[in-house]
Amino acid sequence: MAQAAKKIVICGAGIAGVAAAYYLAVEYGHDNVVLIEAADPLSLTSDKSTEGYRNWWPGPDQAMTAFMNRSIDLIEAIARATGNRIAMNRRGYLFATAEPSTVARLEQLARTAEQLGTGPVRVHAEPSSCYRPPAATGFEEAPTGADIITEPTLIRRHFPQLAPATVAVLHARRAGWLSAQQLGMVMLEGARAKGVKLLRAKVVGVSLAGGRVNAVEIEQGAERQSLPADAFVIAAGPMQKEIAALIGVDLPVFAERHLKISFQDRLGAVPRGSPMLIWLDRQRLPWSEEERAVLAAEPETRWLLEEFPAGVHARPEGGGDRGALLLLFNYEAGATQVVFPLPEAPHYAEIALRGAARMVPALAAYFGVGVRAFIDGGYYVKTRENRPLIGPLPVEGAYITGAFSGFGVMAACAAGDLLARHISAAALPNYAPAFVLERYGEPAYQARLADWGDGGQL
Repeated sequence: MAQAAKKIVICGAGIAGVAAAYYLAVEYGHDNVVLIEAADPLSLTSDKSTEGYRNWWPGPDQAMTAFMNRSIDLIEAIARATGNRIAMNRRGYLFATAEPSTVARLEQLARTAEQLGTGPVRVHAEPSSCYRPPAATGFEEAPTGADIITEPTLIRRHFPQLAPATVAVLHARRAGWLSAQQLGMVMLEGARAKGVKLLRAKVVGVSLAGGRVNAVEIEQGAERQSLPADAFVIAAGPMQKEIAALIGVDLPVFAERHLKISFQDRLGAVPRGSPMLIWLDRQRLPWSEEERAVLAAEPETRWLLEEFPAGVHARPEGGGDRGALLLLFNYEAGATQVVFPLPEAPHYAEIALRGAARMVPALAAYFGVGVRAFIDGGYYVKTRENRPLIGPLPVEGAYITGAFSGFGVMAACAAGDLLARHISAAALPNYAPAFVLERYGEPAYQARLADWGDGGQL
């Protein structure tokens, strides 16, 4: 049913804004929706991600698991409707460790995740245990839940690329990756077919009347105009805090800069059908004695000899001899200013490669041979507890879909659907209260934050 009376303006045509437009127009019948984007849609950070998804969220309650299960359901529906134009796979996320003390925590996290709705846990501690490896393509009929493998011969058999010291892996199964660009384009095409307008412009102000949103001020080149609006949606990605300030709202978010590298894996260090690989152990980078001496001699490079955090990621991209490898190593997580273009990170490629070589020793063959690595990335804008903000803001008629940290691609569909439900006054899912801004005004929620923990997230 069309809802022509409500004029909706969305600031930002990244994947969050595009998904909001799609669900508003296609699923909830709003026929007066305008997307405002200063650059090309899906071009600022949405196309810089590793494009992964997972329902592995062993946090303090069910909200994130239910939210991500919903989002994956919606993504799978799009994949089926388009003949998997979005290239969705279900290879999973493989968490690996060489620390025996980590195994018990993996098992505890898996049991927690199972209780929250991730799926069943299967433990493989015997050579004869029946472990089902992932298919390289597709997602239908793949298992859910998680497999924990502690039997050394099973680990070697199925994941020979991992370091020989690996003592356990946890394979989160309702997980994998897809083409974020194609997912975004499918939704953008569907939204525009339902009348959504895309304007290349910059939001510079929001007019209020009687304490509620009345119009959105935009600049197109040298021209400035006012768009009437009954609802204003902030989907501005790394600029969401700045845009919220236009209506006097101070969002409780901060930004972290995250990078990744890609290069041609001509030596086949990581099999083309591999899951996403994630190393759970802290480490010191593998330098030769001569390299260590050189680094130690200069104050500005001594930090490269210090201990680095856990969390290096690797996954293959593409197939055949020209397939690429994506590496991420967020070793400098911390609040930073949002600056574009991204500041240079002169050591990042070398650090990411050497960090990943602790997990995949074959990558050491690329040391010192001039790997032509492409570096890109963006900003994770996140709340303290790393949960999104989706729903109404204190100014009537203003809404937010943001604070997606590093999970914007996987969350986009459920977030777009939830945002559209708020605007349409439709029934809300049980997880909706977990993501509204007003949660921070509840004393009980503030008390929970003191003991929140990281929920096993990286």
